[in-house]
Amino acid sequence: MNFSIQQLERNTDDGVVVAHWRVNKTSGENTASSYGTVSFTPDSTAEGYVAYGSLTEANVIAWVQDAVDTEALEASLDADLAEQASPTILTGTPW
Repeated sequence: MNFSIQQLERNTDDGVVVAHWRVNKTSGENTASSYGTVSFTPDSTAEGYVAYGSLTEANVIAWVQDAVDTEALEASLDADLAEQASPTILTGTPW
């Protein structure tokens, strides 16, 4: 699974309040993805606080991964990839 941060929202104290993320997983020619947001309550007095200007994408990805159920997310992506590889629903018209 490959996470990326699409956008951050911050308060006027430069604390991140929302992270918009995307995750992709590829198998062969098929790719499954998911998009979501995680909300935070920044506390500039807390140990380990990182202000907006000092963040790296790796910092925020770690926060997102701590906040979401990565096992369930990966299972969902795997199910999507399996459906793409062997579809159970077909589309089209008979004419």
